[in-house]
Amino acid sequence: MTERLDTVAFDADDTLWHNERFFRLTQARFAELLATHAETADLDTRLLAAERRNLGRYGFGVKGFTLSMIETAIEVTDGRVPAGVISELLAAGRDMLDHPIELLPHARAAVEALAGRYRVMLITKGDLLHQERKLAQSGLGDLFDAVEIVSEKTPEVYARIFTRHGAGAEAALMVGNSLKSDVIPPILAGGWGVHVPHGQTWAIEHAEAPVEHARFRALPDLARLPDLVEWIDGA
Repeated sequence: MTERLDTVAFDADDTLWHNERFFRLTQARFAELLATHAETADLDTRLLAAERRNLGRYGFGVKGFTLSMIETAIEVTDGRVPAGVISELLAAGRDMLDHPIELLPHARAAVEALAGRYRVMLITKGDLLHQERKLAQSGLGDLFDAVEIVSEKTPEVYARIFTRHGAGAEAALMVGNSLKSDVIPPILAGGWGVHVPHGQTWAIEHAEAPVEHARFRALPDLARLPDLVEWIDGA
């Protein structure tokens, strides 16, 4: 007999709405702009390395990605990157920030089905202003009892959030597309982690699924989430 669920929390990017594909499109344009200076594979490797270095400085999101592209462009051109290329990269970053929100299939239905029956939360990381803007544009904001925008998702962060807003991690379930950020840390905090994979996942978010853990579940999409939550709550 498991403890009854009190809280169901959702990740935002690539769980409720599309996100990573816009990074991929911008990265493809980045490769085109610097095609005379580096092969695409080498450029991708250098950009990923820059992103890893800069996470502690810039955090997650479009702004850090844009700065990492500029840093990589300077690096691969030995400081001779044309001003026009820098201008295009800045414009690409602005376009990403302004891109309309497109909900993923079953996102609204899943949140609506659980709202009112559980404390429904959004827990996401990234740039505060951009995440707030995306939530407002999504039309889902009124369905959430609480929203937490954090700089990192660790077991300690989840434990604090679930204690602050509910009955603790043991009575909470987190659903998201990232095993590293959305599934493993809440399980380590004592809660449930539900993985709903997305077709495109940032390399930094890759991790092995904790398939042997009793509080791990995986679903092909959000359509089956309400039934899974009901089953867990009644087990």
